[in-house]
Amino acid sequence: MNFKDLSLEEIIAKIKSGETSQKEVWDYFANRIKKYDEKVQAYNFVNENGFIEADINSPLAWVSVWVKDIFCEKWIPTTCASKMLENFVPPYDSTVIKNLKTAGMNSLGKLNMDEFAMGSTSESSAFRKTKNPWGINRIPGGSSGGSAAAVAAGLAPASLGTDTGGSIRQPASMCGIVGFKPSYGRNSRFWVMAMASSLDCPGTFTKTVKDAGLLYDIMNWYDEKEDTSIEGKQTINPSIWDKKDLKWYKIGLPKEYMEEWLDEGVRKVILESVEKMKELWAEIVDISLPMTKYAIATYYILMPAEVSTNLARYDGIRYGHNSTLPHENLEEVYQNNRWEWFGDEAQRRIILGSYVLSAWFYDAYYKKASQVRTLIREDFDKAFTQVDAIISPVSPNVAWKIGEKIDDPLKMYLSDAYTIPASLAGLPGISVPAGFAISEDAEKEELPVWLHILTPQFEEERLLEIAHVFETSTPYSKISPKWFED
Repeated sequence: MNFKDLSLEEIIAKIKSGETSQKEVWDYFANRIKKYDEKVQAYNFVNENGFIEADINSPLAWVSVWVKDIFCEKWIPTTCASKMLENFVPPYDSTVIKNLKTAGMNSLGKLNMDEFAMGSTSESSAFRKTKNPWGINRIPGGSSGGSAAAVAAGLAPASLGTDTGGSIRQPASMCGIVGFKPSYGRNSRFWVMAMASSLDCPGTFTKTVKDAGLLYDIMNWYDEKEDTSIEGKQTINPSIWDKKDLKWYKIGLPKEYMEEWLDEGVRKVILESVEKMKELWAEIVDISLPMTKYAIATYYILMPAEVSTNLARYDGIRYGHNSTLPHENLEEVYQNNRWEWFGDEAQRRIILGSYVLSAWFYDAYYKKASQVRTLIREDFDKAFTQVDAIISPVSPNVAWKIGEKIDDPLKMYLSDAYTIPASLAGLPGISVPAGFAISEDAEKEELPVWLHILTPQFEEERLLEIAHVFETSTPYSKISPKWFED
């Protein structure tokens, strides 16, 4: 049976009906990994002996859901794609993994990413460079590039990722699948390796919006071990999947998101999406988010500050690599360990974060950035008094060629211009199928462009309903890259 084009929901239904078995599903995806992953390079570790056959009546029926290499998983290597943690094997599961295993998840292995989730291309991984299934000369996005590429190539029915400034929504768009980031605090961060603690948010990559809702129902849970976890559990009302139109919804289109940096092909697809929403009876409202222009600068002050604090624990003494370089004192031990085992992007952000937190520059940079973050959040609060949801591009470009921007971090950072503001405000967001655009380079390849939808904080049900109606009104979720046809 061919499972690569089936949704998670469809595979679970076939197992529960007896049409297929848990082992057949496991073997199918394990064989596709052996056949195609050398080309995609999505996996850092494959747990070949990890199959579990158990109660088919569990919510996930023991279907395999693949995991970004940043979630601690008991007795499974968890490296954050960094030499610093190359040999780290945690003795515990993160809360999100525990929730999914309780619901009947088989985990086949760990997926590649940017080192410590720092990047927008997955090129900063210490182990491999993941390719985009729509063009193996192109980046899959980042930092959760392996998670997006695995689902897009049919190597997994679904996968887990984390989103700090766009690391789920952006690679989902570039690889042509659904990427869902819930409100900050909905999914526990406990034993998910921290990058920027006030921004990190676990989420999912799936073939459909309905699959995203299925996993969210299982993953979101109050976690008393995690200080930012939201009390209570949100259960998605199944009636939202029956809605066929967007009648009574007011959808905001921010003028600032349609101006600078936007490729013409991407602009055309987004404007076509606006027309489709009108056909679905949505009212489109022009809105303004004036603080948007400060979002990238704000993010690249606050995020590195938190990075420098979180990565201070990796000193090679308690755990992580310990350098064999000669040293004369403890300071040189720390210096050797950190410079030898952290990659360029991690070092860049640690240095920048230490700088903005220093006594001389804290007020000038970190404090002001925190104040601007509040203004960005207030922008969204004001906008949501006028509209029910906001739409925009996910990224100003389609996927670019591997190596094209790696030596120019500023250009790379701009790819998250439309996802960062929502992260700073803690909003739920989703990337859904919208169309295709021709790349603006010499290859002129047709590549995915996905639509970014936002709703107010904790309004995930509304977000999933709007996204599902839009997704099912277009044919794009059914189109897969041709490289990986059986």
